[in-house]
Amino acid sequence: MHKAILLLKKIPKGKVATYKEMARVCKTSPRAIGRIMAGNDHPKEYPCYKVVASNGKLTGYSAPGGLGAKEKLLKKDGITLQKGIVPSQYFHIFPK
Repeated sequence: MHKAILLLKKIPKGKVATYKEMARVCKTSPRAIGRIMAGNDHPKEYPCYKVVASNGKLTGYSAPGGLGAKEKLLKKDGITLQKGIVPSQYFHIFPK
C-alpha cells in the first residue's frame, strides 16, 4: 500500500490535507497523489475525501456520490465550507 494511502489515517478529525502537502511528504507530485487517491479501494477505511486542492476546492472523488458525497463527509467531520471551499484553517500540515 502506498505511503499516501497510509497518511490518510494521520489527518485529524476536522482537518484536511492538500494534494500538495501529501506530495511533499511522499516526495512526489500532487497529480501523482490524485492518481493514488483515485485508486483507493478502501475509502471508508482510508478517508481520501479528506484531500483537497491547495486553494481549498473539492476535487475528484471516485467513491459513490462523487463530490456531493465528499462535501457531506467533510461537513460530517465538522468542516464548514465557504461557498464550496474548505478554508485554510482546516488544513493539516504533517510534521517535517
